[in-house]
This record gives sequence, C-alpha cells and structure tokens, in this order.
Amino acid sequence: MKVLKFGGTSVANAQNIKLVLDIINQNSKENKLVVVVSALSKVTDMLQSAAAKAAENDESFREIVAEIEKKHLDTLKELIPVSEQSSLLSHIKRIINHLETLLDGCFLLGELSPRTADTVLSFGELLSSFIIAQAYQQIDKNAVYKDSRELIKTNADFGKAVVNFEISNVLIQEYFAENDSKINILPGFIAQTLDGITSTLGRGGSDYTAAIIAGAIDAEQLEIWTDVNGMFTANPKIVKQAQPIATISYQEAMELSHFGAKVLYPPTIQPVLRKNIPILIKNTFEPEAEGTLISNKISEQTTPVKGISHIEHISLLTLEGPGMIGVSGSSKRLFEVLSHEKINVIFITQASSEHSICIGILNSDAENAEEAINKAFEVEILQNKIDPCIVEKDLCIIALVGENMKNHQGLSGRMFSTLGKNNVNIRAIAQGASERNISAVINERDVKKALNTLHENFFEENTKQLNLFVMGVGNVGEKFIEQIHSQKKFLKEVLKINVRVIALSNSRKMIFDEDGISLKDWQSTLDKGEAAIPTEFIARAKELNLRNSIFVDITANASVSEMYEKFLKESIAVVTCNKIACSSAYDNYKKLKSLSRQYNAPFLFETNVGAGLPIIDTVKNLIASGDKVHKIQAVLSGSLNFIFNNFDENNSFHDVVKEAGVQGFTEPDPKIDLSGIDVARKILILIRESGYEMDIDAIANESFLPAECLATTNNEDFFASLIKHSQHFENIYKEALAKDSRLKYVAQFENGKASVGLQFIPKDHPFYNLEGKDNIVLFYTDRYVDQPLLIKGAGAGAAVTASGIFADVIRIGNI
Repeated sequence: MKVLKFGGTSVANAQNIKLVLDIINQNSKENKLVVVVSALSKVTDMLQSAAAKAAENDESFREIVAEIEKKHLDTLKELIPVSEQSSLLSHIKRIINHLETLLDGCFLLGELSPRTADTVLSFGELLSSFIIAQAYQQIDKNAVYKDSRELIKTNADFGKAVVNFEISNVLIQEYFAENDSKINILPGFIAQTLDGITSTLGRGGSDYTAAIIAGAIDAEQLEIWTDVNGMFTANPKIVKQAQPIATISYQEAMELSHFGAKVLYPPTIQPVLRKNIPILIKNTFEPEAEGTLISNKISEQTTPVKGISHIEHISLLTLEGPGMIGVSGSSKRLFEVLSHEKINVIFITQASSEHSICIGILNSDAENAEEAINKAFEVEILQNKIDPCIVEKDLCIIALVGENMKNHQGLSGRMFSTLGKNNVNIRAIAQGASERNISAVINERDVKKALNTLHENFFEENTKQLNLFVMGVGNVGEKFIEQIHSQKKFLKEVLKINVRVIALSNSRKMIFDEDGISLKDWQSTLDKGEAAIPTEFIARAKELNLRNSIFVDITANASVSEMYEKFLKESIAVVTCNKIACSSAYDNYKKLKSLSRQYNAPFLFETNVGAGLPIIDTVKNLIASGDKVHKIQAVLSGSLNFIFNNFDENNSFHDVVKEAGVQGFTEPDPKIDLSGIDVARKILILIRESGYEMDIDAIANESFLPAECLATTNNEDFFASLIKHSQHFENIYKEALAKDSRLKYVAQFENGKASVGLQFIPKDHPFYNLEGKDNIVLFYTDRYVDQPLLIKGAGAGAAVTASGIFADVIRIGNI
C-alpha cells in the first residue's frame, strides 16, 4: 500500500484537482492507496485571518467566510455533474454555517482560544477532502472518505498537538485491516484529543498526517506531491541555478527541512524513518519528473554538500557575564525559562570560556524571551555578574547540509571564506559533532547574496557570476558592452565566469534589471529608462546586494569618482578608466586603497595609464617582488602622440586635434589632453603606484598652449583659439624640423621630481619612432639599471581602453 499526500497548491482549484485525480487513478491501477489532502491553497490563511478579525470584533470576517464558501462551491460545481450537486452543495453550506457560528462566538466574546483556533483551522481540510473524495467517486466508486480525526489522537496542546502514537497506530491499523476499499481519502493536518476535541498538527501538518499513517500500516512508500520537482540544492525562488536532488538520506532531509526547505514539514520523517519507508517527493504539475527519493541510503556523490538551506526571521539572544564562568546550571536555567514560555530554540552556540551562551529563536518570540530571561537572572543582573539579555533581530540562519561533509576537510573555511569575500558578516557559528551541518547566523538582508554565493561555490562547477553596474556608455562604454556581449559564451565556457550587466547609466537615463540587461538592444532600452540620479544609482546597487558586484566607471566625471568610497564600503568592487580619483589628493588615493583592502573589494584602474597596456600591473608586480623604481620616462598620451605624429605642413594643428577627437583618442574635452593635465595625472598615478607620495601640484607642467587657449571654457572657444594661434603651432613644428627632431609630449620622474611637457626628441632616442597613438614607458629600477624595462603599445582608442576595463573585470572574476 502507498500513501499519497497532496499539498495546497496541488488542490488549489478545480483544474489542479483534476490533475490530482488523474495521478490517483494512475497509481491505483497497481496499488491500494491512502490519499491525504491539504486545504485548498490559501484557505488556511483565510481561516486564520477570519478568526483573528472575529476576535477583534471586526465584521469583515464575514466577507472572508463568504469568499471561502464561494471558493469551495465553485470548485465542487466544476468537478461534479450538475445532476449530483444538490446534496453535496448543501453539505458544504452546512459546514460553512458551522464555521460561521464558531466565528460569531469569537466575535461576541472578543477572544480566540487556541482550542477554538484549531477547530476553525480544521475546516480547510474537512472541506477539501470531502470535495476531492466526491470528485474521485465519479471515477471509481471503490473510493471512500475517512475523517483522520477518528484515527489520529493527540494531547490537548492546541496549535501543535503531540501525537499519541500508541493509540493512533492501533486505530489506524485496525481501520485498514477491516477496510477493503481500494482508495481511502483523508484530510491532513487535523487530529483529535482523547476527549474528542479537534486539534491540529501544526502548519504543514498534512505531511505529518500522511507519515503517521504510512508508518502505522508499514506502507510501501510515502509520496509527497507538491508544486516543485522535489528537494533542491537551495531555494529555487532565491537561487535560480538551484538543482533538484535525486536522492537524499533521511538525516539530510531532516536537516534541510529544519532549515527552511519548505517542500517537507520537518516532523514528517520520524514516523517513516523507524520503518525505513522511503519518501518520494513529486511534482503534481510535472508527474513525469524524477523527483527526490528520501531513504536510508547515503548516496555516493562527488560534492560533499547536499544542499544549502536557511531559516528567516531569526533573533539572536546572548546571555553573558563573568558570573557564568564555572557556575554549573546556568545553561539549564536558561533553557528551562524558554521551555516554560514554549519558545523553540533553533540555534545554540556557547563560548568555550563559558562567558556567554548564544541562542537563535524566531523574531516573534524575541520580546517574550528577553523579558523572561531578564526576570529569571534578575539577581545576577543586579549584582553585575550577568549582563541583561542582548537581543539582535532581523537575522537569518544559513546551513550547509550533507552526510558526506564529515569526510571532507576545509568545508567550514571554504564556506566562511566565500561569505567573507562578499562582505557577509557572520554573527554566530554552530557545527554538530556529526559534521552533517554547518550553520551560521547572518543579517537577513544578506541572505540572497549568501545563498547564491555559496551555491555558486559548491554546486556550479566553479562558475562565478559577476554583476556589473556600468556608468558611462559613450565611445568606450559602447565598445565595452559590445565586448561583453560577444565574449559572454567564451567567458562562461572557458573561464567559468558569468558576466551580467545589472545597471547602465549615462548622464540622462539609467536602467536596472536584477536578472541582467539584454545587451542585444541596450541602447533603446536605456533611452526608455528612468532619470539618471547618481545617489539613486548607488542606493539601488546597495539595495540589490548582489554577490560579486562591480561598479564600472567609464566617465571622466569628478562627481562620479567621488562615489567610489560609498561603493567600496558596500564591498562593491570598482573598475575605472577615470583618472580623477587616483590623481586626487594623496590622502584620498590612500583612503580608497585602504577601503579596498578593508572591505575586500578590488579597486582596479589599469586603464588610467596606457589604456589597455599592462603598465600599472607591471609596476605593482615590480614593487611586490621587492624592486624599487628610481626613474620613469614616458609618452603617456596616445592622443597627443597621434596629434604630433600627424601634425605637419599639410595638416593644421586645429584639424589634427579635431580628427583625434573624431577617432576617440582625446577626452570629450580635448583641452584636458592638450593642457598636459591628463599626462600629469598619469605620471602621478605611476609615481604613487611606485611607492612615492606626491600630489598633482608638485608636477611641473610646461604647457605648449598659449594662455588664451588655456583660458577657454568650452570646446567651441577652444577650437577657435587653435585657429587663431595657428602660427604658434607652426613655429613649434618648424623648430622641430630644424633640430631634426620629433615632437613628443614627455612625462618624467627622477630624484623625487616630476614634470610633463613638449620635448624635441632626437633620432637616437627610444621615443623618436613612436608611431600613431602608441604609448611608451621606460622604468629604471634596482634590477633594470642600464637597460630600462620598456612597455610599448597602443595607448588610446575606444576599443583598447574598453579591453583594458574588460581585463580588470576578468581579474576580479579570477580572484
């Protein structure tokens, strides 16, 4: 004989019930069946709400009762032929009338006792089981309805009654021994005291009802039919990559169900565990799916962790003080207090010094627990031997569960390291001696990030998801997004990195999509976005709280660079081509580097110098290996190199500068390049990365621009001034020809001094043959004395700059 239990979503409406009837019919061809059903979906909540309103003298409880009545009458009418409906509809109305009489009593008395609450809540299962039994009898007359209250007896602890197995097992066995019906349909969740008073087995108790019956009759199998394909490696509503678990042990299933795996009510396993009766969890809406088989077999799996689960709405209570050290009975007194208040302890940990005990309970019990504990330890608190109970609310317990965890070293370290990298603060830790479970208490706001991060680490073949928040989608930004889109498949398959763009913003609009923005037509999507507000951009990134978040700044905006601190403090990495932050006041530069280390949030800015060239990375490696930089000579402006390589007697200075802008080599404001400030910022960054303290005003900037050009305030006036002073630029060019030299804008650092300026470079100099938009850097160090370390290549352009930003993002993915 098999026991089948169908949950609330499986019997939510007539359409779903028809699927249930078909499953019952298919199973009945080979087995005698016991079918246990829950209340129709949401009905128990409606009953609970109606009872609460009635007790508060709120007349609206009648509207809820009317809604419950309509829901059941409509369901029955759709399942039963019209010719047979009359007496059945009358039966349902009689039950509803009984319900309304009870609620009228609550309304008049203005109270709701636990006993009455149980009776009210029982109506959901009584109505659903009656309708389903009548509907199935249209298919097979050899099906009977049985009230489970006649079989399952409990104590009078209303709300979560304790089953008297000695009596219940006998009643169940006697009934099924005498009953020859092929199918028995029973309501779940409800039972009865020895005095004949209706009791309930707790929310989710329909699973328990089915397990009690299965255990009593030594069923071949217990099947729990629900709306998911079994137990998952994590909650699929929170972790979209969660995978169904094919097989799992009783112990693992108990751990997962205790820690919030709602597909199975925790007490369900006990009655069948003793008899080694397997539990099969199946999906009513995909009956062909394999489901999850729970048995006493420990599966041989490659991953030690079977699942990751969590319990929300937790409070952490801490009792501590010197008066607890070496004093026997402190723990006993604490747990006795909680037991008397009927408060369930979910989590326990104690310092080895005996200085403190920490327990996790539901938020709803926190105030009651705090008051009771402080009262129980009142004397010690007054004597300052023990501190008043400390309560922290809005927490969550996450747990790794697996039977094979005890055979693998380093799981705890791996778990906590993974959480730490994403700034998930751990408030408390517990691990049982069986090593089947590692639990940690974290802030509730971090639960989604924590579960996804852990699942990624333990179940997703080391695929790491990076969530990008991109600000600035001009020439470089457009190329960057294009590169992500074209390389997405390669990154996922080869590097095991899944890059998602969560947010995009320009100066006018911004868009957010927690599931990732489609990059096929992102421009039109952005055009339809909301107004771009930088503070709101930060707030939304913080609110989403996604794992491996990266803020990508592809602007040249000073106000955007001031946002880095806020992102780093939220453990959101920063990748930027914006040179302003790293060339700002030295204290700010050091602060950002310090925040990066403090919050474990990478701060990468390789493209600040040399676009896609590995210049900054090379300096970092030199310093890290113990080398010391003494001298730097460099051409660091690809735009200026392009300009002076193309400026000649046939091309005016004005026209060449214009062309550099068209090709994306200059900043949006070309004066930033031509004034030398951009090069000064670059050499300053290299000096700082080389270990020297310097600010921008210490760099001598020998500008070649006339004062009038420098004084302009917009691009139109600037270009007009270039035309006006064209003779000035021609004279510079002629002087270079006369000296048989080339014009290069050079940055240099030596003996603690730095400068930037236009120089006449002779033919025998390494900079002479520097073509196009190339950059070149010479590093003279302890190791590179006579022959400098030379880095050379394209140092400007949208594509190469974008590739440098892309490389920094991938660096973070590989950390």
